[in-house]
Amino acid sequence: MDAHSSSRVSLHETRSWAEREQRHPNAFTAPPLHRGSMVPVPWRGFWNSLGTAALMRLTGRAPARAPQQAPVWQQAATRRRQVFVLLSLVTSAVATALFASVQPAYGSAWLEYGQLALFALLSLWVTTGFYTAMMGAWVLLRGDAHALSARSVAGRELSPQARTAIVMPICNEDVTTVFAGLRATCESLAATGNARSFDVFVLSDSYDPEIAAAERAAWEELRTALATQAQQPQVEVYYRLRQRRTQRKAGNVADFCRRWGRDYESMVVLDADSVMSGHCLVTLAKLMQAHPRAGIIQTATQGIGHVTLHARAQQFASRVTGRLFTLGMQFWQLGESHYWGHNAIIRIEPFMRHCALAPIQGKGGLSGGILSHDFVEAALMRRAGWEVWLVPDLGGSYEQQPPDLLAELQRDRRWCQGNLQNAQLIAEPGLHSVHRAMLLTGAMAYLSAPLWLAFITLGTALWLSGAPLAAGWSAVSGQLLALWALTLCVLFLPRVMGVLAILLKGEQRQFGGAGNLLAGALLESTLAILQAPIRMLAHSLFVLAALTGLSLDWKSPPREAAAVPWKDAARRLAPMSLVVLALALAVAALDGSALVWLLPIGLPLVLAVPLTVLTSQTALGRSVREHRWLLIPEEAWSPQVLRRAWLHAGRPARHGAA
Repeated sequence: MDAHSSSRVSLHETRSWAEREQRHPNAFTAPPLHRGSMVPVPWRGFWNSLGTAALMRLTGRAPARAPQQAPVWQQAATRRRQVFVLLSLVTSAVATALFASVQPAYGSAWLEYGQLALFALLSLWVTTGFYTAMMGAWVLLRGDAHALSARSVAGRELSPQARTAIVMPICNEDVTTVFAGLRATCESLAATGNARSFDVFVLSDSYDPEIAAAERAAWEELRTALATQAQQPQVEVYYRLRQRRTQRKAGNVADFCRRWGRDYESMVVLDADSVMSGHCLVTLAKLMQAHPRAGIIQTATQGIGHVTLHARAQQFASRVTGRLFTLGMQFWQLGESHYWGHNAIIRIEPFMRHCALAPIQGKGGLSGGILSHDFVEAALMRRAGWEVWLVPDLGGSYEQQPPDLLAELQRDRRWCQGNLQNAQLIAEPGLHSVHRAMLLTGAMAYLSAPLWLAFITLGTALWLSGAPLAAGWSAVSGQLLALWALTLCVLFLPRVMGVLAILLKGEQRQFGGAGNLLAGALLESTLAILQAPIRMLAHSLFVLAALTGLSLDWKSPPREAAAVPWKDAARRLAPMSLVVLALALAVAALDGSALVWLLPIGLPLVLAVPLTVLTSQTALGRSVREHRWLLIPEEAWSPQVLRRAWLHAGRPARHGAA
C-alpha cells in the first residue's frame, strides 16, 4: 500500500471514529458493557394488598415462613421498639387528657372532638420525635453495643477481588462544583492505596447541550489531572451521558446496574454535591465485606459548604440536634434502618434482583414513576432478607445544605410528592413493620403541616366564637400550666440535650467554645421558630398540589450560594404574606385579643420576604462566621478532602479553617 493510500485509510478511520463519537457520545468514555437483568415487579396496590392480606388471614392461608433464629441485634431492636411505642403512646395520652381538661364548653360536639383528635394525632407525632432524640442522646453519651461500628473493621484489609463502583448521577448541575468535589474524593481515595479496588462513574442526565459539553470537558480534565499524579495508582473515572432519561435518578442508577453492575460487588451512590474521604469509602467497602448479610450501609452525612446564614444555621442544627435524631433512629431500627439515597454503599446483586422500581398505577400526581426512591429501595432490600444499616461513627461523608429558604422549599416540594406517593406502598406484602412505619413517617413529615394549620385555624375560630370556659380559671390553671410545661419540654428538650451532650463530652472547643456554642444554639433556635410558619404553609400547599395532581417541576436546588433577589422572594412569598395580613386584619376587626393567638404564627408569615432575603446574604453569614457563631467542627478544623474540594472549586478563602 502506498503512502497516499495509507493516508486515505487513516483519514477514513479518523472520520469513522469521529462519526461514531458524534452518534454515540459514550463510545470512548465508558468500559465495555456487561449486561445484567433488573426487572421490576408490579405493585399490588394499597387496597388490593389490604384485601389480599385480610383474605389470607381469614382463610388461614398466610405464607409459612421457615423458623429462623433471630440475630441478637433483632431481639434488642424488638425490645427497644416496644419501649419506644409505649412511651410515645403514654405521653401523648397524658398530653391529650390535659388538653381535654382545659377545653372550653363548645356548642358543637364535632368541633370539640375534631380539635381533640387533631391534638392527639399531632402530639403523638411530636412525641415520637422527642423520644427518638432522647434515645439518640443516650447513644451519644453511652454508646450502643448493637450498632454497626466502623471500629469493627479498623484492622481489616480490603479484599482485592471485591470491586466497588462509585456512581454519581447528575442532571444540569454546576459543573465546577461537581467535578471539584469528585476530584477531591478521588485524590483522597488514591491516598489510601486502594484506588484499584474502585471505579468512578459520572452518570449524566443533563439535557442542556452546553452543560453536557462542559461535563465532558471537565471529565477529560479530571482524568488528565489524576494521571499526572504518579505517586500512587489513581482511580479510573468514566462518564456516561444517558440519551433515554427515564425515572430520573433511580432510573439512571438502574441503567448503570444493567450495563455494568455485574462487574462489581458493591456501589457507593453519591449526590452531585457529595464529597467523601477515601477512609470513609474504604471503610464502607470493608464493612460490606465483613457483614455478608448487609444489603445497604448508610453513612451519617454532615451538611457543610455554604456560608449564608440559612445554610450555616441548618448545618449547625444538623450537627448539634440532628445527630440525636439520627442516632435515635438507629437505636431502634438497627439492621432495619433506612436509606437516604446517597453517600451509602449498596450490594449490587440483591439490589438488581429485588430493588427495581415499577411505576405506581393510576392517574394524578401520586402515580407514575417512583420519585423518592430511597425509602422504597431500603424496604425492598429488607423484604428480601438483607439488612440495612446506618453507621453512626463513620466520619468523612459530606453534602451541601440548600443555600437559602427558597432553595430548601424547592427541594421539599419534590420530596413531598415523593413521600406521599410512597405512602401508597405501606400495605405491600412482605414489607417489614419498621419500613412500613418509615413510609408513614415520610408522609407525615409533610402531612403534619396541613394538620397543624387546621389545628391553628380551628383554635382561632373557637376563640372568636367566644365559648366560655367549662370551669373557672382557677380550676383549669394547673392543667394548663402542666400542658404548657409538657409541650415546651417535648419541643425544646432535644435542642437542650444536643448542647448538653457536647458540653459533657468536652467538644465545645470544636464549636468555638461554650459561649459561642450557646450563642449559636440560641440564634439557630430563633431562626427555626421564625421559619417554621413559612415551612408549615408552604408544605401545606405542596400537599395540596400533590393530592390534586398539579404539575411539579423536577429541578435540583442551586448548588451555589447567591443572595435571593427581592423580586424573586416577593414573587414566591408576597402572595402568602398578603393573604395572612388580610386575615389578621379581619380577625382584629372581630376580636383584637385573638391576635395574641395568631401573632407567633402570623408575624413570621407577614415578614417572610425580608426574612428569606436576609438569611440568604453571604455577607451576613461571613459575619456570623467571624464571630464564631454557628461553628461546626469541620470549620474549626477542616478535613483535607473538603479543603481540596474548595481549592479545586476556586474558593479556598471562603471556607478557611478557623
